[in-house]
Amino acid sequence: MRLTKYAHSCLRVEHDGGVLVIDPGMFSEPAVALDGADAVLITHEHPDHLDEAAVNRQLERRPFVIHGPASLAGALGDAADVLRPVTPGESFTAAGIPVRAHGGRHAVIHPDIPVIDNLGYLLNDVVYHPGDALYVPDDVQVDTLFAPIHAPWSKFSEVVDFIRAVAPRRVFALHDALLNDNGYAVLDRQYTALSGSEYQRLEPGSRIDG
Repeated sequence: MRLTKYAHSCLRVEHDGGVLVIDPGMFSEPAVALDGADAVLITHEHPDHLDEAAVNRQLERRPFVIHGPASLAGALGDAADVLRPVTPGESFTAAGIPVRAHGGRHAVIHPDIPVIDNLGYLLNDVVYHPGDALYVPDDVQVDTLFAPIHAPWSKFSEVVDFIRAVAPRRVFALHDALLNDNGYAVLDRQYTALSGSEYQRLEPGSRIDG
């Protein structure tokens, strides 16, 4: 698989001619990431993970299937009819890539804010995108983890413990669009020192092999 990391939580995965896009949200470059997409995975309904207008514009150009929690239907607008609901623990194929869904619920932001559905996606049993939750798959050795390093719901020590529990060979920063250069410098240094894995933050548009 060839992975392209766009801003915030968006990934584009290319494999054997297929194109799979995860979380094309408003803080990323959704139009670029979605170009030529054969399938899309959405972890949850928040706009930083789902730019509904961008998804619908791309669907007008090229049809594709959207996989995600059933609760996405209300946030997808005109795209709701191409949603294939996914449940935690389910395995399926998207753009020719084997996918397993994990978790089920978004991390708690505050007790006064309702908790919504969230799915993490494990691609080909090697690459894991958890969305907005720190759910650890317990039945596989993850090789490549994209970890949400900063969010209103997160705590640094909990993210470090999440990375250590997953214990990947390498970990890349995810969910970082609300940081500035000062925050990047501090968190990159700390995650490098404490995560226990090979840590790196990729600039938007960077490509790696998965």
